[in-house]
Amino acid sequence: MNSIGTPTGIREYKDNHEWVRSVRTESPPGNMDDYLRSWETFFDDYASQVDHWHRRNAGYHTAIASLARFYTLSEARVLEIGSSNGDLLAALNPSYGFGIDISGEMVRLAARKYPHLQFQHMSAERLDLPDQKFDFIVLSDLVGYLYDIRQVFERLRTVCHSGTRLIINWYSTLWQPLLKLAEKAGLKYPQPLINWTTAEDITNLLHLAGFEVVHHRGHILLPKQIPFLSALANRYLAHLPGFRWLCLTNWIVARPLGRERLHSRSRVSVICPCRNEAGNIKHLVQRLPRMGSHTELIFVEGHSRDDTLDECHRIAAMLPDKDIKVFTQEGRGKGDAVRLGFSKAGGDVLMILDADLSVAPEDLPQFYEALVSGKGEFINGSRLVYTKDPQAMRFLNLLGNKFFALLLTRLLGQPVKDTLCGTKALYRSDYDRIARGRGYFGDFDPFGDFDLLFGAAKQNLKIVEVPIRYRQRTYGTTNISRFTHGWLLVQMCLRAARKLLFVQ
Repeated sequence: MNSIGTPTGIREYKDNHEWVRSVRTESPPGNMDDYLRSWETFFDDYASQVDHWHRRNAGYHTAIASLARFYTLSEARVLEIGSSNGDLLAALNPSYGFGIDISGEMVRLAARKYPHLQFQHMSAERLDLPDQKFDFIVLSDLVGYLYDIRQVFERLRTVCHSGTRLIINWYSTLWQPLLKLAEKAGLKYPQPLINWTTAEDITNLLHLAGFEVVHHRGHILLPKQIPFLSALANRYLAHLPGFRWLCLTNWIVARPLGRERLHSRSRVSVICPCRNEAGNIKHLVQRLPRMGSHTELIFVEGHSRDDTLDECHRIAAMLPDKDIKVFTQEGRGKGDAVRLGFSKAGGDVLMILDADLSVAPEDLPQFYEALVSGKGEFINGSRLVYTKDPQAMRFLNLLGNKFFALLLTRLLGQPVKDTLCGTKALYRSDYDRIARGRGYFGDFDPFGDFDLLFGAAKQNLKIVEVPIRYRQRTYGTTNISRFTHGWLLVQMCLRAARKLLFVQ
């Protein structure tokens, strides 16, 4: 356990050379000062044994560290609230790690073990770190001990920037009887009565404090390390219907709201992959609206059999007042084209618009506004809300899209209705992080849609969909093969399942 709870009396006795706590709770705490002092005393006493109990329950603590590493990024600025002996903070490999704990003894223990990290004696309710901002704030097994959870969340906003992520894990209420039995059996260190909160409770308290939940999952079915069974239960069974409601720990990733990221007059780069789309180029340029302080259009031509490349150059020369750039990709596939276009872009905001005009260029300002207003961080188009042209999406394509939407909603941990809409928008800084982390999934997506969606989920970006009207193309034919490419999408989802869902 890491930091704060609800005892009114603590006495200890010695049994078989081990200290055991017997805690009696008669009434709610009278005030915060008394409450925090009692917990400070409790954890000061526990500090001498915390390493022993972590070794005894190594399977659980190893699982927690593995999951926390998944939800954070290495070489980031990390603040841990309730840092205990420092093991978890050290396991996250931060570029700058700072831990606070209510127990002075815990702080001294952690500082001795990890001199390269910073630790400070401080309760979460009185967090005061002026002029410090962190990329990740970790609250592991902590919310059950807090006197005022909402107040703590509100104080955390002072150390957040717009991209900060809160990583919170705590015990599920379903496990309360089992954990009490484990204490009586000597398998777990005895503790006072704590707050038993649901995911809905924490989501509501975060909302009241100005945070938005990005996603929520349960993890760990079997906290004791048992060869083969632990891996089977925790990595796979824990994420299957029925089993996932029985997990020991809840995990929530949240982001602060109301933090302006960039000025609303950001520079915009629209990337337009085009292959065999000569008849659409002029119309696209004429219809593309201006957005932000400046809008550039980048055509990436993909070895067309018609005169798409010549048409791109002709229109760019004919309209010098528009900022149009033209490149030819060396590789193959839309994903390769998008990555080339992004690498050449000069804007703060990056957008993708397919050259087939099935999504109207006039819809792009909706994506821009959703992004710069902070409503989302990865804006994805959805073609499945409004009515469509009868021939715009064939029936089998529609069924496939709905299937992948259900599958990816589970994999991403966020609702996604249309996984294959080519129109997207995100900040360059977020794309750069996705690109740097691409090795986690590997080069597996020739289309680029799943590559970006999976990358956004791994970076804990808030995914928001903007409904658009999907139109039948008026020039050329689709480059998509329903069955060949559908099977490839299934293979990509299986890879993502191993990387995004079955992670512990």
